[in-house]
Amino acid sequence: MDDQNRPVGCLQYQEKYGQYNAYFIGDEEKVIYLTFDEGYENGYTASILDTLQEKGVQAVFFITGDYLDAEPELVGRMIAEGHAVGNHSENHPSFPGISPEKQREELATLAKKMEENYQYKMTLFRPPCGEFSERMLANVQDFGYTTVFWSYAYKDWDPESGIGAEAACEKAVNALHDGAIYLLHAVSPDNAEMLGDFIDQTRAKGYTFSLFGQ
Repeated sequence: MDDQNRPVGCLQYQEKYGQYNAYFIGDEEKVIYLTFDEGYENGYTASILDTLQEKGVQAVFFITGDYLDAEPELVGRMIAEGHAVGNHSENHPSFPGISPEKQREELATLAKKMEENYQYKMTLFRPPCGEFSERMLANVQDFGYTTVFWSYAYKDWDPESGIGAEAACEKAVNALHDGAIYLLHAVSPDNAEMLGDFIDQTRAKGYTFSLFGQ
């Protein structure tokens, strides 16, 4: 961390790879960006959406093709309530390990379904598992996407590894920094339960929330 609590690695990556329209951290402003990865539904997304609506906060939900197929109503609600729906690929492969043509196919397949079902154009991409290469970033940029990584995350993708909502909230609040891009997994009961308190405590510290890309 630097003297402003910003992860040094994210700052270095931003400087090195930002030319590819990739973001590991936002600008040096007291603004927080919430993002959620949606590989499958574990029963918490509706609650997360309720809290975001109550608090007047918008977020990015990165979905896979499987998620869209299984949860069309929740995806429709995300769009209707002003959130952004990002492309997390159709089949969640490791992008550096597949050809540029296959990368584009993964993006295009999901994007086409979103346009056909919701008349919604995707513009944001998050690589599965955060795995990337410079060649991949250039290919995704050429395809017309902004690639969004994160400057804060913790092991919340395994519901069995929960630490409790209070501890999760404290952990998230302690990590606050200017331009923070928060990655939260919607399969976590801790995240769903602590979200309202986290938003309140973050605002009390002088931060605002913004929808990434807006």
